[in-house]
Amino acid sequence: MLHDFLSHNSDEITKRCRDKVRDRKGRNATEPQLENGVPMFLDQLIRTLRVEQSSKPLEGVKISGPSGGGPTLSEVSATAALHGRDLLVLGFSVDQVVHDYGDLCQAITDLAFERDVPFEVDEFRTLNRCLDNAIAEAVTEFSYQRDAAVADKHAAEVNEKMGYFAHELRNHLHTCTLSFAAAKVGNLSLTGATGAVLERSLTALKVLIDQSLAEVRMTKQGNIVLNVFAVAEFILEVKAAGDFAAKVRGCKFVVSATATDLLILGNRDLLYSAVWNLLQNAFKFTHQDTEVTLNAYAVADRILIDVKDHCGGLPAGAADTMFSAFTQHSSDKSGLGLGLSIAQQCVVANDGLLSVVDMPGTGCVFTISVPRHQSRALT
Repeated sequence: MLHDFLSHNSDEITKRCRDKVRDRKGRNATEPQLENGVPMFLDQLIRTLRVEQSSKPLEGVKISGPSGGGPTLSEVSATAALHGRDLLVLGFSVDQVVHDYGDLCQAITDLAFERDVPFEVDEFRTLNRCLDNAIAEAVTEFSYQRDAAVADKHAAEVNEKMGYFAHELRNHLHTCTLSFAAAKVGNLSLTGATGAVLERSLTALKVLIDQSLAEVRMTKQGNIVLNVFAVAEFILEVKAAGDFAAKVRGCKFVVSATATDLLILGNRDLLYSAVWNLLQNAFKFTHQDTEVTLNAYAVADRILIDVKDHCGGLPAGAADTMFSAFTQHSSDKSGLGLGLSIAQQCVVANDGLLSVVDMPGTGCVFTISVPRHQSRALT
């Protein structure tokens, strides 16, 4: 009887199957992770074969499920669904789920051949029915869980993208509000520095909205536009906007003089966004009546832009996660936790690096490092 053969050799069959699973493309599975696979299936197969040899052979369908496919509530289907889910977690593909049950069939037939144990036709049909139902349920559950994971990932990406867009809109709108308020209170002309800040922010809002609309229309994201620009002029533009924000936050904003011969080949809007997000972060967390400093300089073939604050230092472990999206490390939850993540992405888009140095008890220094353009003439 096949069920006697399987009962007496279940350990050997299980071992052969698990060896195949462990060796397949370097996947490693623990005993608990494999628990819903071969051992349970073998037990269900043995019980099905025994019932079919009894006076109530149709009762075996409750264990193995009927032939012909279709959803069932059998033990085999329930266990196979769990096994399909386990294999997804382990990183297997759908074809490997099928191979996993194929390994079992091969292990049984190989061992039976080695020991010269014949199968009855009806027993072999039962084996095939059980395998067929198990494979169908495992693949169905595997596919369902995989599709759900893909949908969750897509939703998270869309949510993060919407968060970035809203965050940048708020930044530019905030600068517009500050500059307009300054012009109104001081009765300032819009042709001066305040007007330039307002114009820059309104232009940035238009660019941001246009880029978002373009992304909706395009199926493929275009290349980032690069231009050569002077670092000194760029820093002065940032300073004009930063002066307003510092005044509102009640801190000093100190900007060092920048050499006029320093040039960057990059996307000015993205780099501006990066620096501005770092300054917003500094203004938000620096202590009252302390200062935030901005310094741009060259080291070899790199342009470095430092933003230094007096926040008192970073919480333990914050430096390792602070550039992750939606991460906040202080009690001030007024933002979305996107500023530093946006800054990092903008810097990376300019072929640069963003780092932070913690100064416990004092503050921290964020440093943008981007390639220096060697030409001395603007093109």
